[in-house]
Amino acid sequence: MFITKILIANRGEIACRVAATARRMGIKTVAVYSEADADAKHVAVCDEAVLIGPAAAKESYLRGDKIIAVAKATGAQAIHPGYGFLSENAEFADACAEAGLVFIGPPASAMRAMGSKSAAKSLMEKADVPLVPGYHGEQQDADFLHAQADKIGYPVLLKASAGGGGKGMRVIENTAQFKEALASCKREAISSFGDDKVLAEKYLQRPRHIEIQVFADTLGNCIYLFERDCSVQRRHQKVLEEAPAPNMPAERRAAMGEAAVAAAKAVGYVGAGTVEFIANQDGSFYFMEMNTRLQVEHPVTEMITGTDLVEWQLRVAAGEPLPKRQDELAIHGHAIEARIYAENPEKGFLPSIGTLRHLGTPDAVAFELGGAGVPAGVRIDSGVRAGDAISPFYDPMIAKLIVWGVDRKQALARMAQALSQYQIVGLATNIAFLKRLVEGQAFSTADLDTGLIERNHDTLFPTAQAAPDAAIALAAVALIESEKDRAAAQSAANAADPWGQALGWRMNQTYARALSFSDDYAAALPTKAYGVHVTYRAKDWLLSAGGEQPQVLSLMSQHGHDYSIKLGEQAVHGSVRRDGDIFHVFTQGAHYPLVYNDPMAHAGEAEAEGGRLTAPMPGKVVAVLAASGQEVKKGDALVIMEAMKMEHTIAAPHDGVIDEILYNVGDQVADGAPLLAFKTA
Repeated sequence: MFITKILIANRGEIACRVAATARRMGIKTVAVYSEADADAKHVAVCDEAVLIGPAAAKESYLRGDKIIAVAKATGAQAIHPGYGFLSENAEFADACAEAGLVFIGPPASAMRAMGSKSAAKSLMEKADVPLVPGYHGEQQDADFLHAQADKIGYPVLLKASAGGGGKGMRVIENTAQFKEALASCKREAISSFGDDKVLAEKYLQRPRHIEIQVFADTLGNCIYLFERDCSVQRRHQKVLEEAPAPNMPAERRAAMGEAAVAAAKAVGYVGAGTVEFIANQDGSFYFMEMNTRLQVEHPVTEMITGTDLVEWQLRVAAGEPLPKRQDELAIHGHAIEARIYAENPEKGFLPSIGTLRHLGTPDAVAFELGGAGVPAGVRIDSGVRAGDAISPFYDPMIAKLIVWGVDRKQALARMAQALSQYQIVGLATNIAFLKRLVEGQAFSTADLDTGLIERNHDTLFPTAQAAPDAAIALAAVALIESEKDRAAAQSAANAADPWGQALGWRMNQTYARALSFSDDYAAALPTKAYGVHVTYRAKDWLLSAGGEQPQVLSLMSQHGHDYSIKLGEQAVHGSVRRDGDIFHVFTQGAHYPLVYNDPMAHAGEAEAEGGRLTAPMPGKVVAVLAASGQEVKKGDALVIMEAMKMEHTIAAPHDGVIDEILYNVGDQVADGAPLLAFKTA
């Protein structure tokens, strides 16, 4: 079959990624979009786009019937589900076949076999794939599961049987924690997957998460494209991925690859899939699960193998054989991927909602997927542009930053440099956190395990440091120059009037002024104020920050938002983006948001009334754990919210009494909405 037109049943960077390969292959694309995505990038990059429903995914991107109807109406021959949403939905795959459409993914039977973690582990046991000790049966009585956990021995990992992506997972340290953890796990499982069945496994100490990329065609061929190390995680969700896995002996790589192929063959697999293993530090490994789709982190595999896995998907879906045999594949260099999210690591990685007012990316050369020669050093896969909004309806990913090097050392250097060049204004991001992670001793020396972030918490979440004088000087220069430009525009009718120029000119004296800036930490950390004194001179200024001795400050050059200044004997280069009263200073590989305290501005509105615990972001109330009049202790869980596919617990800040519950289970709440009234004891 020759495929000439596909519908991409996804959004964001996923849809943009699939569309890029389809375009290169001469295949036309149809995008679908929700009302929230009417102006999204994936809508613009496809040949056609059709509205399928409201913002909520269950009314749009998860409506398989609507998507199939659009595919037939637009003449698409096949549907690519991307990764996420309907990509592992066996019923949708069946519906596509019944409608005469090619589902670009594995057979529904393979998805069903691997969709249940417990059933999959039974299959893997028969295929001689090593398994972690645990309980994978059908019995779901809470007391029975508790007894099984006690039998396995703590720590125990509870996992949603139908889960994935870290959802519905809880680590239980002792028997006393079991009851509450099971309830939370089942609640998240039913919300995310419509199935609250769980399994229990021994939780391995300091394990590595290593996955094998497999690919099979309809002719019986199945190969593996080596491994990816995805050990660096937070909340069981991946943060950094790399290929190949550091310190991987050839014989272990072959053993894991062969086990992954055996797993795929056991379910009659076709297409791209990932077999995930958990590996001990001693090199032993155990089957964890199989993701029956392309993975978010597939670019690192493409970078080291010189392949385009989406092209392989399209060719296999058309009935063609795999483009390469196992003996034709080899590893070239090293690749690392960082997921850049709109989130605030200092606030427990809470997603950040807002508009990308400025988006500056590192220099990236287009990676020639499937082409010959050396890969580009930097690749960016993204589904957003400057001016786009990160909404509460979908995953808050901004981009995937992928780098390649001839070895891991070079790849690390390129990643650190690329993160230093990323500039985002308008919402909180994890960029600074990623840079600390990449440059930290644990990751740079490949001391890897899934607890790396927790194990290095103090290093990765250091006490906030004061902004350096260089950053403050850049903000001051940007402010002064913007005042000059504004004054010049206003007095264009009489440019010779010295009183109309914001040059600090005074008759028979110098002009000195005080400026005040403060840190902007989005309320995550205490802020620090910076008092700055500037004395205007003929061709430069004198600047004193924090009461220090004045230094000569001069502007050497300005190109748009980029400044080169000299502060004392130090040459400083940086970029300054102003967003309201916040001057975002990017210099020396760091980002310093400095709030200008304008003395002419009116005082802002007072903060909301104290004693009311508020929603940290828009979301839904999934549990209310307290009642009006109840006495609570500091740290007691009061309300659980679900937002951006994660649960967030609102706890009592002090000992006190619940005065009033303001929302019920199931209610949608806005960012900052008071959830309950609380009286401090």
